[in-house]
Amino acid sequence: MPRFVLGLLALCILDAPAVVAAQAPPRTPQIGVLRVGAPTDAPADTLRKALRDLGYAEGRDIVIADRSAEGRLERLPDLAADLVRLKVDVIVAGGVAATRAARDATATTPIVMLATDPLGAGLVTSLARPGGNITGVATLESELGAKRLELFKEAFPKISRLAVLYDSSTSPTVLKEVEDAGARMKLQLQVIEARTPEDLEAAFRKMKGRRAAALTVLASPFFNSQRLRIANLAIEHRLPTTVPHRTYAEAGGLMSYGPDFRDLSRRTAVFVDKILKGAKPADLPVEQPTKFELVINLKTAKALGLTIPPSLLLRADEVIQ
Repeated sequence: MPRFVLGLLALCILDAPAVVAAQAPPRTPQIGVLRVGAPTDAPADTLRKALRDLGYAEGRDIVIADRSAEGRLERLPDLAADLVRLKVDVIVAGGVAATRAARDATATTPIVMLATDPLGAGLVTSLARPGGNITGVATLESELGAKRLELFKEAFPKISRLAVLYDSSTSPTVLKEVEDAGARMKLQLQVIEARTPEDLEAAFRKMKGRRAAALTVLASPFFNSQRLRIANLAIEHRLPTTVPHRTYAEAGGLMSYGPDFRDLSRRTAVFVDKILKGAKPADLPVEQPTKFELVINLKTAKALGLTIPPSLLLRADEVIQ
């Protein structure tokens, strides 16, 4: 073999490690999290733990960019746009408003939602075949709001005038189902809207001004972020309150009935895992909860001077003493 050819081969062999070293390291997948409430909320912690259980070490296998509106819904569009600028691989959105903001910010980045009635809110074309770039978990709140009224009426059959705390950034079907159920049960419902932390005290003053005897809080990530304040205001204004799920009852709400949100947050992690492995959101059916729980806070009942029927206490999944 000619001497110059051997020299060229030697140069190629010597240069090969330098070429390999010059190649960019594999990019660590980024998960954007968009939420209304604080990052310390239980669902946020559950998502991280569920990802760890699936084998993802934060900082090694994934990077999580967490964006919280801190209860300010008007901040969601800018936060969603920020996640898109970061070129995250998937966005996990908590609630209808956050999912809508993420959808408006990108038509290509996969979005995994945890939202009330995404079909009624127009976020997906169907639960079985969501289409587009959105999939995730629906919470069935349209049906559950009516069920809470039934349980509340069973606990307090004499109550006829009931305030409804509503956040219009959620699906309108959630309110409609409750209004229809109230009409069937011959309840006088007074719908009072709140969308900012400053709205809450005025909302409770309206309830008392309209002589409401009790309150039902409709599901909303904003209300969830304010659940401790809502519970304290309800006790201050002597209003027995039915609330969407366990975390509200743990914060002081009288009675909750709804899905196990920690379980639903774990399910969103499974969607993230599938998408990072190449699945398309349009091909992943939206899941619905199968586990529901009734939680009654007897400490709150005592503070309000109320007695919960033993038959209802026996059916509760948990009684907070």
